[in-house]
Amino acid sequence: MKFIDEATIYIRSGDGGRGRVSFFPKQGGPDGGDGGKGASIIFKASSSRNTLIDFKFQIKYIAGNGEPGGPNNRTGADAEDLIIPVPAGTIIKNKETKKTIVDLDKPDKEFVVLEGGKGGKGNTFFCNSSRQSPDYAQPGVKGEGKWVIIELKLLADVGIVGLPNAGKSTLISRVSSARPKIADYPFTTLVPNLGVVKYGDDDFVMADVPGLIEGAHQGTGLGIRFLKHIERTKILVHMVDVSAAIEDPKANIGIINKELSKFSRELGNKSMLYVLNKIDSAESKTLNSVKKYLKDSEFDFVAISAVTGQGLDALLKKIHTMLKKKVR
Repeated sequence: MKFIDEATIYIRSGDGGRGRVSFFPKQGGPDGGDGGKGASIIFKASSSRNTLIDFKFQIKYIAGNGEPGGPNNRTGADAEDLIIPVPAGTIIKNKETKKTIVDLDKPDKEFVVLEGGKGGKGNTFFCNSSRQSPDYAQPGVKGEGKWVIIELKLLADVGIVGLPNAGKSTLISRVSSARPKIADYPFTTLVPNLGVVKYGDDDFVMADVPGLIEGAHQGTGLGIRFLKHIERTKILVHMVDVSAAIEDPKANIGIINKELSKFSRELGNKSMLYVLNKIDSAESKTLNSVKKYLKDSEFDFVAISAVTGQGLDALLKKIHTMLKKKVR
């Protein structure tokens, strides 16, 4: 399935039904009923969706109108509200002002973005001692229409970041049921991958985002488009390639940290676990140098080989411990 994380659509709530002008055949008194309420536009977060691709094929959502009032004081039927399902983590914004209308940050959360128009009053409503036979009724209140921006930010507990080919996709494929594309060339991961990791009686969600490069916060590479997807995560796992093929892993650590900080203060200050990957092909001198650097900087780290599985148990235990501290 193609990953779509932003769309612009037009929504319109329904008109209220008009009130009825009617009179009893014999008595001659008014018996016109009220109109029904127009349908509202409701957005609802669904845990069964993870992309906005549907909104690329349908960009207009028009809710139904209320039924007009009937004779014999019958009220017109209310229109059924139009519920638009979106992935949990979706933000709805006003296209004109760019202001956030609602953040649907939890599954099953819903919000009425446009209220349906009220039905008009029938002529019975206007009958009183001084007006025995009113021959007028109210029209229904018109619905509202607007263009909105729908923006998806994935919901995950752990965000995996790092330079291209650092081993992010390999890691998520080893610890979860996710099966991302893996190959030895830059930007193998073109869209975020989500994987559920089981640990004891608990589970948590990992998001593997496309590899960052220098200038990502300005849109270089896949850059800014996917950095937003790790803003909601509780912690970050920073994958660092320490294999013999990498000349200076410490410099690469600085590149990623700089990009995160420049994108947003929130990302720059997020709890981070450094994962030294590919230790099966690392030179001892380089590996020890990186470990010393992280220790001196008082950074948490774990050394692993995502390919062989070495250190994965220790990594999951560390992540689980960090998440538990965040919950408290």
